[in-house]
Amino acid sequence: MRHASAVIDPTAELATGVTVGPYSIIGPRVQIAAGTQIGPHVVIRSDTRIGCDNIIYQFASVGEDPQDRKYQGEHSRLIIGDRNQIRECCTIHRGTAQDDGITRIGNDNLFMAYTHVAHDCQIGNQVVMANGATLAGHVRLNDWVVLGGFSAVLQFCQIGMHGFVTSGASVRKDVVPYMLVDGVPAALRGINHEGLRRRGFSAAQTSAVKQAYRLLTSGQLLTNVLDELVMMAAQHPVLQPMVAFLQSERRGCSILRKPVTG
Repeated sequence: MRHASAVIDPTAELATGVTVGPYSIIGPRVQIAAGTQIGPHVVIRSDTRIGCDNIIYQFASVGEDPQDRKYQGEHSRLIIGDRNQIRECCTIHRGTAQDDGITRIGNDNLFMAYTHVAHDCQIGNQVVMANGATLAGHVRLNDWVVLGGFSAVLQFCQIGMHGFVTSGASVRKDVVPYMLVDGVPAALRGINHEGLRRRGFSAAQTSAVKQAYRLLTSGQLLTNVLDELVMMAAQHPVLQPMVAFLQSERRGCSILRKPVTG
């Protein structure tokens, strides 16, 4: 279950059934729950808690020090939930004192090869980051977000639930729930039709999201948009996450850009 060549710090806590492949290194104060599989040549640096039934593939670097010049060696952590897949050569870093000191990852996420999750990121559930996708520090990805290959998200941006970022896009503003963005810099291109269809949204729910999209791209001030969205959400609860998101946006929203297509 644990290869003889693996190096496991005496302070690490590995549950029964955790497998560790050849030449992997498990550092101090690491906790790994039952059913998690650590492949060969994996480094789990320190102060990392990993839940149940995760799979971490070869050459991944998990729980490493933040790539932040402000980081001065202060205690920080990485917390990973259950049933995540962390593919080859992924890098996931701990938090910093500039935030709450914790990088958090939820459940059932897929991090494809060479993806990067920087310090203090907060990632929900059912997120997919395709090959080479990169998050700067303090980014928030809500549930069911998909990032296309080699896309990049600027620090402090947040992407709402069911948002879709196309391959190679550069996200520099917040992305409202259910929306699809594309380009450099990323601009709003429409709603995430395919994602909503795959996740069983009804025709009525999708129609409400389309109506909200038309409102968001109407050129009105954000305050006016919010007032109308609040009234719409009273009839269509599917829009409530959009209202909450716009009330908490941090870097401005891509909705303020004129869409390229209708």
